[in-house]
Amino acid sequence: MKMIKIFSFLLLPVLFFACQKIDTSAPTDGRKKILSTIAQIGDLVADIGGDRIDSQVLVRGELNPHVYELVKGDDEKIQRADLIFYNGLGLEHGASVSSMLTNHPHSFAIGDSIQQRHPNRILWKGPVADPHIWMDVSLWKESVDPIAEQLSLIDPEGKEYYAARATQLKAKMDEADQEIKIILQSIPPQKRFLVTSHDAFHYFTRSYLAEEGEENWQQRFAAPEGLAPDGQLNPLDLQKIIDHLHRHRIETLFPESNVSRDSIRKIAAAGKQKGLEVRICKEALYGDSMRGAYLDAMKHNAKTIAESLGAP
Repeated sequence: MKMIKIFSFLLLPVLFFACQKIDTSAPTDGRKKILSTIAQIGDLVADIGGDRIDSQVLVRGELNPHVYELVKGDDEKIQRADLIFYNGLGLEHGASVSSMLTNHPHSFAIGDSIQQRHPNRILWKGPVADPHIWMDVSLWKESVDPIAEQLSLIDPEGKEYYAARATQLKAKMDEADQEIKIILQSIPPQKRFLVTSHDAFHYFTRSYLAEEGEENWQQRFAAPEGLAPDGQLNPLDLQKIIDHLHRHRIETLFPESNVSRDSIRKIAAAGKQKGLEVRICKEALYGDSMRGAYLDAMKHNAKTIAESLGAP
């Protein structure tokens, strides 16, 4: 009896650590684990992958993808991922995230893929590529087939399934793209000017606010902060925006959901001091972040802008 007690005592730690190992091992249901860095990618991946994948998003909510760094719990998502989709074009430049993407054996840059196939559709600010390609639905649609192809590589049995769902998604995106154009083109051309918190809306402006064939379409959009918002607004930036408002008789400023409104408030206050009638839209636009489905977020932007700029 004494030997049994001693054996049981010695066995307890073994059983404890064995149980601990089982508890921390993620259960598998056969679905491929797919991680997307941003929600705009994750929404498309989930739509194409359906019930054959377990889709997760790394940068959630109102967090800034430009400077996001890995936090507790991210390591497990990364280690479990059979495949990681990221935007590329310099969007995810946080040191820990960039290292993770470089070292993971199966990661795919959607923006870089689109740039290789359609280099003329990528916008640049000096030597830096504008990564906000999801702001043009027709351009973002170019990511659908590569996503389906990458999923098929790790899950060959699902190839036809992914291809069929990709076809359906592209049709929905075509429909949404046309709907957004109709909404925004209903705004009188002389009022079709957009000022937001940061430089996330160049693709959006080129596709939806500019006149067909317009050479100087860039003048229809301005923002006080650069491609990666940092909340800093110097006097020169402020004066440029004030001049832009005055030149084009712009009366409405649009905040973004995940960017501080400090810069927008400073612009509105400075504009009023110079006699400009400037107001801040109550509804925020979705730029780097979104709530709900991607296409719904894009339609929200279109409807908010149209209602604020005087569409009939």
